Amino acid sequence: MRVKCVICDKIEALDDESIIAKRLRNRPIHTYMCADCHDRIRDKTNARIDSGNFRLYRTRQEKDEW
Repeated sequence: MRVKCVICDKIEALDDESIIAKRLRNRPIHTYMCADCHDRIRDKTNARIDSGNFRLYRTRQEKDEW
């Protein structure tokens, strides 16, 4: 299966029986991102977290008395 990265438009070939290929076939809303782009985003996000300028807004979970 040939796939295209949504960020850099790099075309790669995936094995037809791989789990990633099956997810892309069965759920068209999912997109493919190459390993280089994935690593670059991970590194930049971790750098932002370490700098202190990154806020992750999560919903508060209320404690049940039950």
